[in-house]
Amino acid sequence: MAIPHVASGQVVPLIPSPGDTTSAQTVALFKTEHLEVIRLVLPTAKAFPPHKVAGDITVQCLRGAISFTMGDEGSEREQVLSAGEMLYLAGGVRHGLVGLEDATALVTIVLHT
Repeated sequence: MAIPHVASGQVVPLIPSPGDTTSAQTVALFKTEHLEVIRLVLPTAKAFPPHKVAGDITVQCLRGAISFTMGDEGSEREQVLSAGEMLYLAGGVRHGLVGLEDATALVTIVLHT
């Protein structure tokens, strides 16, 4: 069963309670023609391999810490994102990530301009 997207005007808790395995999952909160917003739940040592997203993205770390690698293979750089910090990436930038601590983040992707 698919998790429903958020309805317009609906309030959604972004940070799961510790030990909450029911709502502690990555979910696309909503998606429109121009924008997608995702709650990313990233356990310690969980990794997403390098990839690219066509549109600009922001990642707001709500809890924990995330390591980002950015750039083309061989010229990558690392940036650590901690709770309370935001990272912006231009569209088309190759990036990967790994949870340094159990983390929750809000990811916003611009789909079309």
